[in-house]
Amino acid sequence: MNKIDLGYDSINLGHGSGGLMTRDLLDKIIFETFSNPYLDQKHDGSIIKMDGKMAISTDSFVVSPIFFKGGNIGDLAVNGTVNDVAMCGAIPEFLSLAFIVEEGLAIDDFIKIVETIKKNADRSGVKIITGDTKVVERGKGDKIFINTTGFGKVHPKADISAKKIKPGDKIIISGPIAQHGMAIMSQRDGLEFESSIESDTTNLNFLVSKLLDSFGDKIHLFRDPTRGGLASVLSEIASDIHMGVNITESALPIDDQVAAACEMLGLDPLFVANEGIFVSIVDPEIASEMIELMQKDDKGQRAICIGEITEEHPNKVVMHSVIGGKRMVTPMIGEQLPRIC
Repeated sequence: MNKIDLGYDSINLGHGSGGLMTRDLLDKIIFETFSNPYLDQKHDGSIIKMDGKMAISTDSFVVSPIFFKGGNIGDLAVNGTVNDVAMCGAIPEFLSLAFIVEEGLAIDDFIKIVETIKKNADRSGVKIITGDTKVVERGKGDKIFINTTGFGKVHPKADISAKKIKPGDKIIISGPIAQHGMAIMSQRDGLEFESSIESDTTNLNFLVSKLLDSFGDKIHLFRDPTRGGLASVLSEIASDIHMGVNITESALPIDDQVAAACEMLGLDPLFVANEGIFVSIVDPEIASEMIELMQKDDKGQRAICIGEITEEHPNKVVMHSVIGGKRMVTPMIGEQLPRIC
């Protein structure tokens, strides 16, 4: 972490006043870290040229704690929005970045988060081109909230739409479930327990682009099962397409340590948040080849088919259990893991 001397150890209300202290914070941390021709204009916004269809996605990040095993809120702020744009079948190129910082946040923590955002933006191939910083009074926030908006051109071969899903389509997941939510739980006040589980937060845009290059419109849908986990995403899909979803419990990828932690806390891993995997629904003729290609990529080494779309039990998700029975998978009601992204 770079040592930047602002003459202050923590954020205070003056940093949000719009005056000299605000300019000092922006010039020495924000503009210095994210310097590029768009941002260096220091204008109220940026002008960009983008031909063809464009995908736009915005998200706000309010995780607690802001530093956790495997990352911090800065990782989520970039990866979460980059992945949302990618799930639209687009290639992320630009991000806006807005901070709401609570008075009292340590300057060193703020710098660490900013540098993490820079690192992840570089890894994802996106530029931070505009943003905003606000400071709220102590007790009126929770250290730091971040909003990012992503922009990207839709891949020329993409035709992502739930309307294209048909019976027999295969459901593929790119990696093991429930890692992020359990990494957060292992450090939550009052629930801390010994665990080496790390968040799976990562950018998925390059893998998605590679899949679209190879399979184009044979890929009918991408979704990332973040809040609400895999169960909520599959339930939403079943409801949207008015068809049924069949999944196989024995096919679900989950690490032993994550499964054990879920059992200890009485949590269903199907409802636990993820930040580095995606679900895809594809034409059955490409499923095997697509999984093979995904498994050659670091972000998809444990990709597997977990089920298929059916005309039976419309609007519902049914899981075939390891003991031979069937279980209805219902959408999550309420909030199982608060403040996970």
